[in-house]
Amino acid sequence: MQKEKITAIVLAGGSGARMGAACKKQYLLLKGRPLLFYALHAFEEGSIDEIVLVANEEEYCRQEIIEKYGIKKVSQIVPGGAERYDSVYAGLLAAAGSSYVLIHDGARPFVTQEIISAAVEGAKRYQACAVGMPVKDTVKIADGDGFAVQTPKRSLVWQIQTPQAFSYPLILKAYEHVLEEAPDGITDDAMVVEYGGYAKVKLLQGSYKNIKITTPEDMVLAEGLLRWQG
Repeated sequence: MQKEKITAIVLAGGSGARMGAACKKQYLLLKGRPLLFYALHAFEEGSIDEIVLVANEEEYCRQEIIEKYGIKKVSQIVPGGAERYDSVYAGLLAAAGSSYVLIHDGARPFVTQEIISAAVEGAKRYQACAVGMPVKDTVKIADGDGFAVQTPKRSLVWQIQTPQAFSYPLILKAYEHVLEEAPDGITDDAMVVEYGGYAKVKLLQGSYKNIKITTPEDMVLAEGLLRWQG
């Protein structure tokens, strides 16, 4: 029987405009290393077979991260597209032959081995899963004028993180459907699967520390988390 191939698609093609920095956020230094290094290192150590990196700065990524820090599992670096879903699709095409894929934002440096393993097992069991955490704060649904119209039960509301993990044939078919129809409001991979009704997406507990670096305040928090971890 052919071995199941598990691929991590790490996205590092965004502009990082909200960071307001001179370089893209995925290359900002966090404790002396590019932010992107941390996610790649986690998957290098994790239970996956290869990494497809989606990034537009191939030479920099190869020389200053992959070769410099000995990241061996990166099999391809492919350029990102205009939108996130274009970048994910490029990564999916590069991951042809995989059994399962984990799709992860390169700007989430605190993904752990426990989260990666849970996502792999979740993909195998449910075909579609996403890590996240129940929200800590009360959430209000607002109308178009900014008035609260609904307060969902807090225990049922999750903040979704990455990685999100899927059967490769399922997520590829779902993305082909979305790219053909181009609906508005698709913001993550789970929504791509939900849009076409391809599968119910199982939510798996991640970590409140698994933050996405988006603004300068997030970098301050990330530095604190690194110090706390020792």
